[in-house]
Amino acid sequence: MNNLVEIKNLFVEYTQKSEINGRIEKVHAVNGLDLDIKKGEIFAIAGESGCGKSTLAKAVMKLIKIKSGEINIFSSKSENFYQSVQMIFQNPYSSLNPKMKIGQILSEPLEINTKLKKEEILRIVEQKLSDVGLDKSCLNLYPHEFSGGQRQRIAIARALILNPEFIIADEPVSALDVSIQAQIINLLKDLKNNFNLTFLFISHDLGVIQYISDRIGIMYLGEIVEIGNTEEIFSDPKHPYTKALLSAVPKLHDENRIKKVELEGELPSVKNLPSGCKFHTRCPYAMEICKNKNPEFTDFSPSHKGKCFLY
Repeated sequence: MNNLVEIKNLFVEYTQKSEINGRIEKVHAVNGLDLDIKKGEIFAIAGESGCGKSTLAKAVMKLIKIKSGEINIFSSKSENFYQSVQMIFQNPYSSLNPKMKIGQILSEPLEINTKLKKEEILRIVEQKLSDVGLDKSCLNLYPHEFSGGQRQRIAIARALILNPEFIIADEPVSALDVSIQAQIINLLKDLKNNFNLTFLFISHDLGVIQYISDRIGIMYLGEIVEIGNTEEIFSDPKHPYTKALLSAVPKLHDENRIKKVELEGELPSVKNLPSGCKFHTRCPYAMEICKNKNPEFTDFSPSHKGKCFLY
């Protein structure tokens, strides 16, 4: 399977003012990240809040500047980036303009990026609404007249309106009720299959990730520390951080439960990153080499690899 997305040695930094002394501080959000996403797959990124997941999404979407590295998207629509790549945001309440009717929200991308006539634009808008389980009665209503799940369906329709090949979904169900989450997740899986879409799916919810993803990257302080097929990551995690994340997931039956891994302390500040392996300050298995050298990837199978000196 060919790669649709290739990210090489990506660094993203930004500055912010300290709340303590007012000084400008540098934040190291993404640190030498490498990642390939295959055409037609759902690739999920998992990790704690603050690990750089959303920064990565914004960098791929060209919403923030990168410090260095490469982000290559091999799309057949390379002449127009935003016809190739679209994003579904976390909060359906804030991602839709409250002053615009749904028809206007969905028509706008077509009016800006194409030369289609109004009749054709209306036909496409109605079809995309149908694709996400809504009908044309929505067109003259405002976002506040819909439930959270319906709003997210509208946001998904907007992401689909230009027929992109690649969609970034940044925590697309975390703001929704649990009963609605399953509906939206199943909708995304159906859309992926029906339109041969490729997804970068970002979430902190490992249960959601296990259900929806084909492959998973575990992210820690701006790096991918383990990557593999979903089954490999959940059945045979290698990196201590991956094991800690999975061992914290509640399960009804414990016969196949991963041995509990306790982390030391909190996630370090992204303003002052640890030396060596960035995970060594919290790792129960840390060795002297971990403090001084950042490990390279070790291959556990053709599709499974991780960064750890234990292997």
